[in-house]
Amino acid sequence: MSRGPDRDSRRRSADSSSLTEPSIRLKGVFVLLVGLSGGTMALGGGAPPVIVGLMTVGGLVAGGALLWYLLWVLG
Repeated sequence: MSRGPDRDSRRRSADSSSLTEPSIRLKGVFVLLVGLSGGTMALGGGAPPVIVGLMTVGGLVAGGALLWYLLWVLG
């Protein structure tokens, strides 16, 4: 007797290729949120605009890495 979703690899590969638009938006919002949090913290600390920009870009990179890691762990 099976409970829960089917763990068949054929089914999983078919499901992973059919990404819905809201899931793509959610991933983008996640990366953006992490990126803007770095810039906001630098801005709150009184950093110059160049540092705020660098922190935002660094946060976006970190957000992308976190998203990749989460998808890798859950996939």
